[in-house]
Amino acid sequence: MRFDLKAYREAEGVVSLSFDAADGAEARRQAEGQGYTVLSARGGEGLLGGALPGGKRFSVMLFCQELVALLEAGMGLVESLDILCRKARQPETRRILEDVRRAVGEGRAFSQALEATPGSFPVLFVATVRTSERTGDLAEALRRYLEYQHRLNAVRDKMVAASVYPALLIVIGALVVAFLFMYVVPRFARIYEDVGRGHLPLLSRWLMNWGQLMGEHAWAISGTALMVLAGLVYFLRRPATRAALEQRLWRLPALGEYLRIYQLARFTRTVAMLLKGGIPLVTALDMTGDLLRQPALRSGLETARRVIREGRPVSDTFAAQGLATEVGARLLVVGERSGELGEVMERIAAFYDEEIARGVEWFSRLFEPLLMIAIGLVIGGIVILMYLPIFELAGSIQ
Repeated sequence: MRFDLKAYREAEGVVSLSFDAADGAEARRQAEGQGYTVLSARGGEGLLGGALPGGKRFSVMLFCQELVALLEAGMGLVESLDILCRKARQPETRRILEDVRRAVGEGRAFSQALEATPGSFPVLFVATVRTSERTGDLAEALRRYLEYQHRLNAVRDKMVAASVYPALLIVIGALVVAFLFMYVVPRFARIYEDVGRGHLPLLSRWLMNWGQLMGEHAWAISGTALMVLAGLVYFLRRPATRAALEQRLWRLPALGEYLRIYQLARFTRTVAMLLKGGIPLVTALDMTGDLLRQPALRSGLETARRVIREGRPVSDTFAAQGLATEVGARLLVVGERSGELGEVMERIAAFYDEEIARGVEWFSRLFEPLLMIAIGLVIGGIVILMYLPIFELAGSIQ
């Protein structure tokens, strides 16, 4: 298989490499054998997370939280790593922690020990630890990384929480409609057979025909629906399908803008984290390119890197390439004048998060009542069409 890697070497800076390897770990070893430090790999871990062989995730957040607690309790780094190794349940996690503890015990820096376990620790985490080695305060640096991750995931958690109730309504509504069509409507159809369906209203006649068809083939229809659902889930999990779906969503007027701001929030917050960790701006932009999945933003970032290297202001470049909103560009001007670009970009990311949170709240308040009305109309329409012939019969008798 072919793997595309983004790596760093002091003489060349950040470069893109390609290797033919059996897996991502082998590709990383090939790059490191040539003196590169791997930043990210396509098909493997990215800037913000790592994966174990076999598809299991290594919980960097849990490792960071436990390590901070042990360090603040007064324990040393080697002793803390030893405790984490003993409590690890998964064999692969224990192996990674033992490798890190062994490397630290041999006198290597903590950041170097983390880099020696390819695919386990994200680049941003390693960069944060390397920064703490300059200041001597590892616990503070780890707390800063935890705070960054919590803020990064706060908006995503709000979006997930806002989508739970509508999804539940859709599932329950679909089950109720299926019950009506497969159980209730066929029994009404048998009752109306004695009257003669030709005397039924047209919509009621269609409903009875569909209900009888679905009642007679309930198991076949249920199996087909499950197969379609499984196929839909399979195709949605494919990267190519998700990429095509994302491109269509980006073209929608309102939703596309919110998706753009969401990506800009993650990108801006990560760049701010790297800048506050002492990493130069151009290197930080090279490291965060994978966070921008929208093609226009990726293209804008490539141009911005080139223009900033030539000495152009960050605020003008980000505004011209769509990497900042109008408010964000104005705040970047303040950051350039004060020299606190990292702090200002952190404020910009918080502003983006608030804007997304307002959009999510507005959408949930509007969409949930509309969805309930739509489900009520569908179910109510089915019930009315079932009883409509009875109402007409009662009217004719009177």
